[in-house]
Amino acid sequence: MIELSAAEIASLTQGHLSRSAPHQLSVDLAAIRTDSRDCAPGSLYVAKPGEHADGHSFIAAAIRAGAVLVLAEREVLDDDGTPYPAVIVPDAVLAMGQLAAEAVRRIRSQGELTVIGITGSAGKTTTKDLLAGVLETAGATVAPEGSYNGEIGVPLTVFRADLDTRFLVIEMGATGIGHINYLASMVEPDIGVVLGVGTAHAGEFGGVENIAIAKGELVEALSAAGTAVLNLSDTRVAAMSSRSTAPVLWFGEAGTGNAAVPEAADAVLAWNVTTDSAARPIFDLEFPARGGAPAQRFSVHSGLIGIHHLNNLLAAAAAAWAAGLPAQQIAQGLDGQGPKSRWRMEVTERPDGVTVINDAYNANPESMRAALRTLAELGRGVGAPERRTWAVLGGMYELGEDSIREHNALGQVVVRLNISRLVVVGMEARAMHIGAINEGSWGDESVFAADIDAAYEILEKELRSGDIVLFKSSRDAGLRLLGDRIALGAAKSHSNERERLGEQ
Repeated sequence: MIELSAAEIASLTQGHLSRSAPHQLSVDLAAIRTDSRDCAPGSLYVAKPGEHADGHSFIAAAIRAGAVLVLAEREVLDDDGTPYPAVIVPDAVLAMGQLAAEAVRRIRSQGELTVIGITGSAGKTTTKDLLAGVLETAGATVAPEGSYNGEIGVPLTVFRADLDTRFLVIEMGATGIGHINYLASMVEPDIGVVLGVGTAHAGEFGGVENIAIAKGELVEALSAAGTAVLNLSDTRVAAMSSRSTAPVLWFGEAGTGNAAVPEAADAVLAWNVTTDSAARPIFDLEFPARGGAPAQRFSVHSGLIGIHHLNNLLAAAAAAWAAGLPAQQIAQGLDGQGPKSRWRMEVTERPDGVTVINDAYNANPESMRAALRTLAELGRGVGAPERRTWAVLGGMYELGEDSIREHNALGQVVVRLNISRLVVVGMEARAMHIGAINEGSWGDESVFAADIDAAYEILEKELRSGDIVLFKSSRDAGLRLLGDRIALGAAKSHSNERERLGEQ
């Protein structure tokens, strides 16, 4: 438990107390909430501006639910004209970051803490889940819930840590230059993992090179005593080695390295890579020599679906190795470990024999191609009968001026992979349908559905036993909910599920 008094919170955030706020009132940081509906007795409610509403409008509801203090940007009065007990700050979100930085400082001062930051254009959530699963075998570990990876999600992750936390895993996302630098300054990572530089958010960043600049901010934040964990097969990531004073630990598949990486460099490598009949990676995991002990290899049979997860598995192994865990313990922790966060190659076997793969939490051209290759591999039926495959694809957002071209190209990929049926959902993705037709799709192999309900009607009518159906899109396209609907085999989706970070 990490407790701060109202006066301490005001001092740390350059704020001041409302006249009704008791100076000595203590709040457990684990009780900080950004949604009034989550408040309980003893909570501190953060009244931040939201995407759809202003959190100050929910202060009364938070107090009724048991909140004892509010972090707000202005005073709000109750029905009697008395201000609610609050710390008034210039910026509530920045104040959360200041409190998170203080929490990290206190944990470090009380014990042994290793902070691991993870960034990259794809695979962050899967990698942090894998890494947390391994680190939990060695000590108390805190990792983000879902994809908490921004200026709100990172503090909320930190607030779940306490003085006994041994490992703190932080997922770091960004939509512009400077974002990761801010997050890194908050938590001061000891280990920085960069998975890859792709085209996700290229429109917001203004190009892939700017994405590389932003992702590299993580390794720039490391001290000389830290470790930069870098993907040796991604040239833009490999180039980040010159941007850090920390030593580098590489990861990648043996024989597919980067010429710029010295042969004698320390690396966590995969050898003899293959997949089983369910497209789950199987490989020999090699760790470098350490402390006079020779290099070691262990067999790993992953519980994740798709060879593209090899990169995430190796990154998690390398990060755990950099954190000091023994090689065998890391390999055992990864062996058989499956997905933990929702909508990431999430597999449901329906009673009628339809297999649903819901990978529709996010999407970019690279992750789309990887998921489609996995679908094609599963359909080929290695060691089993061939199965009919469906790709239900929605829009990839934030691609900027490349959006039409990239969507068109994916339609062509679907045809080249001989995927049986393509259902393109929404105008944002319509170029996929055009690309498939131009590549040689005929008849009803590719269909365009204007919205999710139209796609649902097609699938409900035409899916049959033995089919494999993949759902893939950016989060805001909503195909994850269509995937749930089809997986359940019912007309109701999880649309009432509370997926939010703060007041909506």
